Order: sequence, then structure tokens, then C-alpha cells
Amino acid sequence: MIQKPKGCNDIYGREAKIWKYVESIIDATMEKYNYTYIRTPIFESTELFHRGIGESTDIVTKETYDFVDRGGRNMTLRPEGTAGVCRSYVENKMYGDPNQPVKVYYNGTMYRYERPQSGRDRELTQFGMEVLGSDDPLSDAEVISLAVNIYKMLGLKEIKVNINSLGDKESRDMYRKALIDYFKPHIGELCEDCQTRLEKNPLRILDCKVDADNELLKNAPKTIDYLNDESRRRFETVKDYLDILQIKYEVNPNIVRGLDYYNHTVFEIEAKVEGFGSNNVLGGGGRYNHLCSEIGGPETPCIGFASGIGRLVMALELEKVELPIVEDIDLFLMYVNEDEKKYAAYLAQELRMAGFIVDTEYTGRGLKGQFKQADRLNAKYIAVLNSEDLDNNEIKIKNNKTKEEEIISLDVLIYYLDEKLNTGSEDIDDECSCGGECDGECHCHHHHE
Repeated sequence: MIQKPKGCNDIYGREAKIWKYVESIIDATMEKYNYTYIRTPIFESTELFHRGIGESTDIVTKETYDFVDRGGRNMTLRPEGTAGVCRSYVENKMYGDPNQPVKVYYNGTMYRYERPQSGRDRELTQFGMEVLGSDDPLSDAEVISLAVNIYKMLGLKEIKVNINSLGDKESRDMYRKALIDYFKPHIGELCEDCQTRLEKNPLRILDCKVDADNELLKNAPKTIDYLNDESRRRFETVKDYLDILQIKYEVNPNIVRGLDYYNHTVFEIEAKVEGFGSNNVLGGGGRYNHLCSEIGGPETPCIGFASGIGRLVMALELEKVELPIVEDIDLFLMYVNEDEKKYAAYLAQELRMAGFIVDTEYTGRGLKGQFKQADRLNAKYIAVLNSEDLDNNEIKIKNNKTKEEEIISLDVLIYYLDEKLNTGSEDIDDECSCGGECDGECHCHHHHE
């Protein structure tokens, strides 16, 4: 039997409905913030990621899926979304659009060759957003607030923002020198990778998984102590805006993020979820003002964020958040003979086009089996097509909950269903899955059970 590749997952059934619901909330929230959807290729030139993400990062040195195509070109399956968005911004000359900044979001698969474990896969789905063309600290705060609000609207309650600043180039260079001076005398105590990182990119040492508990890392110099006055002022302004937007945050000098292109604001967002494990980070991001120029475009200030949907769904399940997943259908059409089946096919299409969720019989079951199938599908109503009724332009409708039956004219079927399905107050779930965090903006309270 052929099996799926290691580190990949099939998403289907109820889990797929949860994913689609999560994605619908992401889409709706992005629209409110005026972010437009962008779709970039799943594979790009290897050079894009080596130049953009950085030669010394773990993603590039250990985790990329690289291949040579039939034209002899070096290609890489995208390990993250930002570099591709920047390439698109530069190649399509979006910087020339008078409508600035460019605010986009994406949702797609990324590929990293790493050891699969809970919440970490080789094929992962990420959503993220990028603001290209604004250096305003307000855009930093907006990106953070947008991410937090998506999590809140989905029903996660204990959201914590950890924020830090790497400063501008001058600040970062001072910090880099301080790290090298600090680690150099003790480099033999660190893992082989960290010894290589010392001169190439000492910030990566702080991200090391092997030496995470080493006292050397815990007592290393902090970025905030090396910010120049301008970078410090900028960081204070970002925090002021977060206060205005009522986003709770904590300054955490240990946040450095794993990619080379960051400067100034960097942040991670955690969810305090029982059973989520030590790594409870849902997503993160930061400012990157030099990536576009690094890949051949103009100098462009940008900020972005990315979050794994798999981990987000896991958090929602562990929190036992009640999501308004539609697990029923409006109507199941039943029949016995071939003429009734043909009419069922016609009627199902008409009702679907009118906006109802309708299904019928496809496997040759008798009426008893069809009643069982209607129950399995949680059909709210059942229609038993009968040739005699159809000749009289009538149809028998049964409420599958109360078991009440009515014979009505086919001419009013759409109006009948519309009234029954959309005005029964006992069928409407007014409970908001986000616990009121959404201030009434949540889509969950419009759901019909």
C-alpha cells in the first residue's frame, strides 16, 4: 500500500471543516483590515531563499527541499512565505502603485525537511500577512493586533504577546560584536552548529535548541541594551500604539526570531493552552526593512507575521473551543423508482442553486437505508419523492427532529424551506465561540445549528 510521505498529513472529514472555518475567519478579518490575498508559487529559485532568508539560518542550511529541474535550474520548495511575497512585490513593481503601503496576506503550504514531531511537520500550512512600504510604528502595532484579534475571534482566551527590538543596522552591529566578545572565550562549551554560527551569525546561537538550557545562553547580552537612541524611541512608540489598541504585551529580550532579515520590532504570540507543551508559540514575525533591496528591488520598509494553521487547530482542540462547524444538511431527498430519482437529481440542483445544503441517494439503498443515511447526515428535513405527489405538483416534507410531516406545493418549496430553516429561533445558536472577545464582530453567532 502506498502511504503518505513522512511529516505530511491528510486533512479530511470534521478536521477539514475546522480548517475551513479557521480559514474563513482569517479571510473575513483580513478583509476588515483591508489586506488583499496574494498567492505566490510553491517553488521558487533557490537563490531567493539563500539571499533573502540568509545562508547561515537553519532553514537554509538544514531544512530546505532543494531540487534541480529539467532545465538545470536550482529550485526550492518554499520554506516560508515572506521571501516569495517580496519577490512578487519587486518583480511586479508594486512599489510604483500610488496606493501605498501594499497590505497583503497569504495562506498556503510550506516545506521544511525537519524531524517530524507534534506540531512540526515537513509539509505545513501557514497564513501570514505583510505590510510593504511603511516604516510607521503604527503598522508594527497593527500587524500584531491583527494576529491577536484573529486568535481571539477563534475563541482562544489566554493570548500573550512577547515583543523585542533588534534595532537598526548600527544597533544590530553593536549587539553582534557584543555577542561575539561574550561567546568567544566559551565557544568550546557549545554545540558544533553554534561554533560555526559564532562568526557567521551569532544571533542564531540564541535560537539554538541543543544549548537552550545552557547558562551561557541565559546570561548572554540583551538586544535592548544595545539600541541607539533612535531605535529605542521607535520601540517605545510601537509599545504606545499597542497600549492604544489594548493589546497586552511583555517585553522579552530573548526574542530574536530565526531568520536573518529582521530588524527593529520582532515578536512572538503564545497561547496558554493545557497540554500544548513547552513550545506554545502560535506564530511570530517582525520588521524587515532590507529584504526587498537584498533581492534586487528598492529599499522598502516592511513588517510581517506568520502562523501555522496546524498548530492553531491543535490549540483550539486542546482548549475545547466550540466552533460553529456545520455538521448537518438542510434536506435529504429520498426516492424509490427511476422517475423519482431523475426528479430528485433535478430538484437537488435547483435547491442547491437557491442556497440550501441538499443531498440525495447514490448507492441504491432502499427507503429504510435512506432514512438511516438522512440521520447520519443530520438532515433537518427529509423529502420523500412519490410519483403520485409529483403528478399533483406536490411534495411530502418531514421535519426530522419533530417528525411532523406536511404535503406542500412544489411551487412554494423554496419559500417553505427558507422560512422553516431561517426563522426558527430555537435553531439559532446565539452563543459566541470567542466568549465575547470579539465585541459582537464575530461570525460565529450567526450560525444555524
